[in-house]
Amino acid sequence: MKTYAELLRHPGIARLLFAQLVARFPGGMLSLGLLIHVEGIFNSYGVAGLVLASLSIGQAVAGPLTSRWMGAWAMRPVLILTGSVCAAALAVLAFAPLSIPGFMAVALVGGLSYPPIQPAVRTIYPKVVNSRQLTPLFSLDASAQEIIWIAGPVIVTFVATQVSSTAGILMSLVFLVGGGIWFISSPEVGRVRIPRSKRRFGVVLARPSVLLITVLGVLLVGCFAAIEAGVVSMFDHGGLESGLVLGIFALASLAGGLAFGHLPIGPWALARRMAVILVGSIFAVFAFEFWTISAALVIAGLCVAPALAVMFAAVSATVRFSDTAEAYGWVGTGQLLGAALGSAVAGFLIDAAGSTGGFVAAAVLVAAAVLIAVIFRRALPDLRGRDASPIPDTEPVPVQPS
Repeated sequence: MKTYAELLRHPGIARLLFAQLVARFPGGMLSLGLLIHVEGIFNSYGVAGLVLASLSIGQAVAGPLTSRWMGAWAMRPVLILTGSVCAAALAVLAFAPLSIPGFMAVALVGGLSYPPIQPAVRTIYPKVVNSRQLTPLFSLDASAQEIIWIAGPVIVTFVATQVSSTAGILMSLVFLVGGGIWFISSPEVGRVRIPRSKRRFGVVLARPSVLLITVLGVLLVGCFAAIEAGVVSMFDHGGLESGLVLGIFALASLAGGLAFGHLPIGPWALARRMAVILVGSIFAVFAFEFWTISAALVIAGLCVAPALAVMFAAVSATVRFSDTAEAYGWVGTGQLLGAALGSAVAGFLIDAAGSTGGFVAAAVLVAAAVLIAVIFRRALPDLRGRDASPIPDTEPVPVQPS
């Protein structure tokens, strides 16, 4: 805790950390709010899963591209453009009487224009702290973002069920606009300039660490999406219990991140952390009411933030600074494809077999992630005794002949 306290006293870190958290708050609200909204209209979790998949696929397609744009056009113009279009799409989803294809199309637009806040802030971090503080900052970021998953589900579930599902989506819109303005106005967003990458778009995926973390992101976030759908189904969309359970899941992740974020990061670190998530996911398959599912998700949640911190640090330590935004964009794409996969598969399994189907999907996805992390562990950097700073960009300096 002393390390984290020192970080928060560092000039600008607390403001930057909390501004990006508020801007990213729709990440903990929009999927659940849209799930409740669409399921309430069409009375089908399968249809709701397809709409969520459209949103996630849009984000996945745009993530690396809009992240790379920040190196060409600077952060602020890209964030303003994407935030404006995304806000308009959310307003349409909330108010327009759309058909199933209409919901999917507008959700796709919203995903394509979702602001690349996460790649932006994780590209800024190495430039605002020294190398010794970077790994703890990634851990603090991964832990603090669980506030999104603690408060977000509770807020959106309460608003969507007690007021209206339309109001639930509008809450996401408020955080997107308000948090986006706060983050974009941060001095660091204008001060840190991402060098224009000299490599072709997508070449950063040739780095084994980036490719591995992207694939693992598909599976791990797919597990989380399946858990979310299973929890909502278990308590039906009319109950506040689903938001509370998901909040407990996120609270466990916050606690785990703060407790274990200081541990050394070696090649086995990610596999060990995801193995704990697997144990909790298996227990969730056999849960039957509020307390048993909460206990299972406490076990799983303890290593969510620690696993994400390892993923962020592994990417940062193995790419050039000019490629960090695009690399994080690809990692985000993997995570969003995972959300699409988990939501769609879990939605249809829930329609066929009840809430247990969602938890079975989650356990299978994270089991595959553990297996891949073990087999390809050599692609991950050994950060024991070294920092996670990006590789500096260097280029030849022209010298005049004497």
